[in-house]
Formats: sequence, structure tokens, C-alpha cells
Amino acid sequence: MAILVLGGAGYIGSHTVDRLIERGTETVVVDSLITGHRAAVNDKAKFYKGDIADRDFMRKVFKENPAIDAVIHFAAFSVVPESMKNPLKYFDNNTSGMIKLLEVMVEAGVKKIVFSSTAATYGTPERTPIKETDPQKPINPYGESKLAMEKIMHWTDLANGIKFVALRYFNVAGAKPDGSIGEDHNPETHLLPIVLQVAAGTRAKLQIFGNDYNTPDGTNVRDYVHPFDLADAHILAVEYLEKGNDSTAFNLGSSTGFSNMEILKAARDVTKKEIPAEIAPRRGGDPDTLIAASDKARKVLGWKPQFDDIHKIIETAWKWHSTHPNGYNDK
Repeated sequence: MAILVLGGAGYIGSHTVDRLIERGTETVVVDSLITGHRAAVNDKAKFYKGDIADRDFMRKVFKENPAIDAVIHFAAFSVVPESMKNPLKYFDNNTSGMIKLLEVMVEAGVKKIVFSSTAATYGTPERTPIKETDPQKPINPYGESKLAMEKIMHWTDLANGIKFVALRYFNVAGAKPDGSIGEDHNPETHLLPIVLQVAAGTRAKLQIFGNDYNTPDGTNVRDYVHPFDLADAHILAVEYLEKGNDSTAFNLGSSTGFSNMEILKAARDVTKKEIPAEIAPRRGGDPDTLIAASDKARKVLGWKPQFDDIHKIIETAWKWHSTHPNGYNDK
């Protein structure tokens, strides 16, 4: 059996590929390298550069790798502010890309897919922590595109028997503890790497977007998960489908929220750096608080996050950023 990882040169995808190779699993990677990095992919994985929306290209991948039994799908654009400015880009790449992928999976007879979904499908939650059964009402095109992808998989399951697991996770932070792979986006939009870029001296200051949210200190509150813990959840989800279980969705989170100001303080503690910061205007599409109830994943999948302390998560991220101030360009 082999697993096809789409977007396997990206941040979470590369950590998942690394985890799969460590387990001795035959791994095939597809990535367009628009946002991913070839240097992030474990050398023991078979790599294809291309777009998952290119049906002929994907047919070739499946044909050349008949052992592929399951797909893990990370290949999507995921920047909320960009999606607010350019929604059609997100529906074209994310939602339309899923349709074309599923068409080829139907042809190839591959019946299992684990999908990297998002807490953004919930929009502004009616309660905290968020449960899988809570209403999904996205407030940005990114979340809307991912919700559409979930629905498309549901109807394809009913029509064609492709079983899926949608993993809705929250903020991802951290890196492989040895510092060999980590987070490198251009431009960078995620809070923790920006904080650590300031600590490393490659960025002058941190901007915190809004301090008038309905939270204890007025800044956004988010749930942070390490990429290795997410990788493990994706692998457990594949195993869940291999046992013949029904399609479903799981939230993945630490079940603990940290505000932007708390993250800044923790980063200052870990790095021993001053990290200058200022308050900037709110960004569109940002809910006040997102915290996951991940009881279902822990019970059904047996998921047990190993990086459950925010300082520990930041320490792994700092190892990457302090040794790779220019990201993968330093390799």
C-alpha cells in the first residue's frame, strides 16, 4: 500500500510525509511548488511536480503508482485576508481542484481520502469549545471553499463510495524538533513565525491586528497544534478508513486557547528577545475566538498530541527560525 500526499511540500504536508517515511510507508508526493518547497520533502518519498486540477497529470500519477490506496489532501490556498480580496482564486483552486481530483480518484478506483479542512468552516462559533456538530457558517471565502469541499466529498461518497475524513484544525505552530523542516511562507501571514522572525531580526516589529475583540485582553484567541501532532492525526484517519469505517469529520486542537498577546509573551520567554510589537487595525474575516473540542478525535482515532504545551511548541519553531532565518533558502 502507498499513500499519496497532495501538497506534501507544504508546511503540514512535509511534516506528514516525514512521519510516513519514518513509519516505513511508501509515500508519493504531488505539489505544484507554488507555495511549497522541494527541499522540505523527505528524499525517500517519490515526488511529482504538478497541479492536482490537471486531470491528465493526476491520471499519470495514479497509473505509475498502482499501490496508492489512500490520498491525504493538503493542496489548497489558505490565507484568509487574501481570500477576502480574491475569493474566485480560492473557489477555483480549492473547490474546483477537489472536483477534478475526485473525478480522477473515481476513475482510478481509489476509495479513501483524508482531507485537511479547517476551523474556518465554523465561522464565528456559537459556543466554545467548538464541536463537530456545531453549525458551519463561514465568514470568509477560504472557509467557504473548504466547507464546499467537504460537501462535495459527502455527495461523492454517496454516489461513488469514496470514504473520507475531514480534519478541521485550528492554528498550526511549531517545527520538527531537530530544526530540519519548518514553516516558510512568502509572504508570511501566520502569527507565530512572524513573531519569531522579529525575534531573529529578519523583521522589524510585530503587528497585532486588533485589540478590541470580545476576549480577555482584546486580541484574537486561537488553539495551537504542532504539525507532527496533525501528521499523526492524518495517519490515524487513514487507518480509520482502512478499517472500513464511515466518512466523518474530526476537530483537531489542544482544547486550550491563547490570545495573540499571550503568544507574544510566551515567545519572549522562549527566545529571551524583546520582540517589538504594535497594535494595528483589524483584518476582515477574523473571528474573536476559535478553540476546538477534540474529544471525538481522541476517543475514536486514539489521537494523543505529544506537543501539548505552547512553550514546547514555540521552542521547536524557534529552533527552525533561528537556524533558517531565510527559510529553505538557507539549505
